[in-house]
Amino acid sequence: NAQKRYQGQRDIPLSAAGIAQLRQADFAPEVVYVTPLQRTAQTARVFFPGAKLIPVDGLKEMNFGRFEGQTFVEQDPEYLAWVQENEHAAHPDGERRSDFCNRVCKTLADLIDKALAEGQERLVIVAHGGTQMAALERFGVPRRSFHDWCGPNAGGYVLDARDWPEQHILHLVETVQYTKENG
Repeated sequence: NAQKRYQGQRDIPLSAAGIAQLRQADFAPEVVYVTPLQRTAQTARVFFPGAKLIPVDGLKEMNFGRFEGQTFVEQDPEYLAWVQENEHAAHPDGERRSDFCNRVCKTLADLIDKALAEGQERLVIVAHGGTQMAALERFGVPRRSFHDWCGPNAGGYVLDARDWPEQHILHLVETVQYTKENG
C-alpha cells in the first residue's frame, strides 16, 4: 500500500489508484481462491474477470492486532520491540508469526491436495503478501527466507507441484506481475 502500513486483517478496499494500476492476467481460470478480505476479491476481479471467486478464511493475512494500520516509523515501544524481534514475539491482540505460518500452510496444503486429487491442472489463489511469504518459506524451492519471498506488487509466483505428493515442495517456475506498466 502507498503508506507502507501493516493492513493485516483490516478489511479495507483497494484505492482507485491501486485498481487503475492492475491489468487482466494472460489466462482465465474458472475458479480463483481469495481471502474474505475485499481487497483480494477486488484484485481477482481485475486479474480474472470471469472467474468464480471462493473465499478461504485460512488464507487471510496475519492478524497484527493493535499494530494494524501502523508503519515502521511510528514510535510505539511495543511495536518497535516486536519489529526488533523480527516479528516472532507475541504482540497485543494478534497472531504470532509461527501461528500465522502454520494456519496458512495447512490451508494451502489442503487446497493443493484437493486440486491434485481432483486432477486440476491449475490452482489459482489471490491472497496477501504475508500469506505468500509464509507458504513459500515452508514449501518453495529454491529455499528462501520469509522476507525473501516478498513478491512484486500485484504479482506473485507460478509454481510446479510435481513433487508435492512425496516431498511437499513447490518448484518456482516464474515470477509474474499484473500491473499496466508490466504488460
